[in-house]
Amino acid sequence: MTDAAVSPSPEYCPPFDRSSLTAYLQEQGIAFLTHDHPAVFRVEEGLELKAHMPGVHTKNLFLKDKKGRLWLISAAQDTVIDLKRAHKVIGSDRLSFGNETLLWRYLGVRPGSVTALGLINDPQQEVTFILDARLWQADIVNFHPLENTATTALEQAAFRAFLESLGRAPFVVDFERMERIV
Repeated sequence: MTDAAVSPSPEYCPPFDRSSLTAYLQEQGIAFLTHDHPAVFRVEEGLELKAHMPGVHTKNLFLKDKKGRLWLISAAQDTVIDLKRAHKVIGSDRLSFGNETLLWRYLGVRPGSVTALGLINDPQQEVTFILDARLWQADIVNFHPLENTATTALEQAAFRAFLESLGRAPFVVDFERMERIV
């Protein structure tokens, strides 16, 4: 897969944006709570904002391997992810960051808004989802709702219900021990 082969047309619009994601969650009976806040582009920028929100906050990496396969890693915001070693655990070729065109085309988000909730825009499941074990075990997880001006909190059962509604089963990885658990 080359970037040119998947470049969206200028009028491309992903199937889901924040409001249609919210409607989808409501239709599915998935409980969530969304907090609006100023735009946050990096984990460090939002530490003060997030301090008052319960649950584990996330960082999300949109990646492409040397064979052109796409990957999304969602991890606790302070999890260290060694990309030079991670490919061996997740079964990919060497990894680098995916570009903005691919991010928009497959997850329907812009840089700074990468989120596991973007999987809703990947019905063909072109993006392999990797989840940090710490998020898999957390009571509450927090993600951007397809834009970085808000944070959506989901209890673990609700997050798993969201993934199930999409037919997605994540690969769960303990990044500290660099091993796959699920």
